Amino acid sequence: MVNPKSFEQPPENQPHRRFNLLTGEWVLVSPLRADRPWNEQQKAPDNKPSDRYNPGCNLCPGNRRTSGKTNPMYSQPFVFTDDAPALLPDTVMGKFSLDPLLQMAPESGLCRVICYTPRHDLTMARMTEDQIRAVIDAWIDEFNTLGQKKNIAYVQIFENKEEMTGNTHPHGKIWASSSIPNRILKEDFRQQCYMQDHDRCLLCDYLERELKEKERIVFANDSFICLVPFWAVWPFETMVLPRRHMGAIDFMNEKEKTDLSGIIRQLGICYDNLFETSFPYSMGIHQQPIIKGATGTSAIWHFHFHYYPPRQHAKGPKKQMAGYEILAMPQRDITPEQAAGMLRAQQSIHYLEKPGHRREA
Repeated sequence: MVNPKSFEQPPENQPHRRFNLLTGEWVLVSPLRADRPWNEQQKAPDNKPSDRYNPGCNLCPGNRRTSGKTNPMYSQPFVFTDDAPALLPDTVMGKFSLDPLLQMAPESGLCRVICYTPRHDLTMARMTEDQIRAVIDAWIDEFNTLGQKKNIAYVQIFENKEEMTGNTHPHGKIWASSSIPNRILKEDFRQQCYMQDHDRCLLCDYLERELKEKERIVFANDSFICLVPFWAVWPFETMVLPRRHMGAIDFMNEKEKTDLSGIIRQLGICYDNLFETSFPYSMGIHQQPIIKGATGTSAIWHFHFHYYPPRQHAKGPKKQMAGYEILAMPQRDITPEQAAGMLRAQQSIHYLEKPGHRREA
């Protein structure tokens, strides 16, 4: 690995690469590309709240979904089995191949949808901490319930948040699969290797280093740290990590659950305020795989959230993985330290809640 102190110029002024400890991959950082011209039409800030209820939304309370089922008049997080699941509980394949060149195997599982709130216009950034805490409790319930089912090896909780327009309702998904996904296998392997070499948790050591340097910390509370990882790929990528070593979300105590709701809300506000728009991102929780009959937290796994927001320029284009990223290696245009500084600079009040904007109670 390259020692950052060996740079003749500061890393933020010249191309360099950084090593991702969790995946074992390198990331190309090209700061000079942030100043390149671009010709895409600018988009005006999204500063108008949408309606509380959308009669055309298939996730709003009382509305009919594409399957023909009608949603209950829910007031708390509403969880149901996906009407168009990517996985089926009892997948049966007529052809099972162990051919070394053409390998194929069945994959089964369950897909769940979680509506965060009955209100169509509220994302995590504009929900209360109590409302977010209810979502966290639902995540934990689903994680425990799905993890106990036969043949489930991993439970992936995630959200794809897009701009809140049209038929989009604030929600996330939970996929429970019979195999461990590729990204989780990579993180599992890297954390096992670090434990074997150092007899310590990789992310415990990494978090200790980040807290010492402070340069990439965005904000923190008693239980959680939000930071831009040293190896970040996406423009304003962040990680949320618990201070205490825990392998999965069901090991949190009551205070930690409440503190997590505060961090999630604060990060949502931070993202939205950055460009005064409902900031899109993909978010996922990475935690220990399901081991039937095992008790206690994993020694190697330190659960964490990944946030991958694609937007790079104010009211400008979103970052797309293309060309070099697809064919060679991941690449980013601003340094993680610059991104962390921009995020830290955001106010704690959502831009739609500031004087001059219509406020929805």
